[in-house]
Amino acid sequence: MTIAGISIVLILGVLNLILVLFQVSSGKKWLKVNFAWHRRLGLLLLFTAVIHAVLAYLAR
Repeated sequence: MTIAGISIVLILGVLNLILVLFQVSSGKKWLKVNFAWHRRLGLLLLFTAVIHAVLAYLAR
């Protein structure tokens, strides 16, 4: 499965990396964000990580 010739698994992997970096920086107080945003993006990270894992498993 691809979008514009790029694998969806790759796109979700990069998105997960960005979300993890955001979560770590906001958790370490390097970035000042409201806790509600930290929590919402944490749930988004969980959701995208599960989709990423399922698609990667099915693609093998």
